[in-house]
Amino acid sequence: MIKINGKIVKVQGMTLSAYLVQEGYQPARLAVECNGEIVPKAAYDTKVLQDGDVLEIVSFVGGG
Repeated sequence: MIKINGKIVKVQGMTLSAYLVQEGYQPARLAVECNGEIVPKAAYDTKVLQDGDVLEIVSFVGGG
């Protein structure tokens, strides 16, 4: 099981990029932390989600 933003999900074996697309996120406007470390955007396609991972996904919102 993987915990993403506090919720337990079954997505192990999927790449981070595939998960983000599946969930409708816009990767250009995100920051992703996995197990306490920021994941560089260049690694989204190669980062495979593993059992026990803890992710925090933060979307940036513009405005003023």
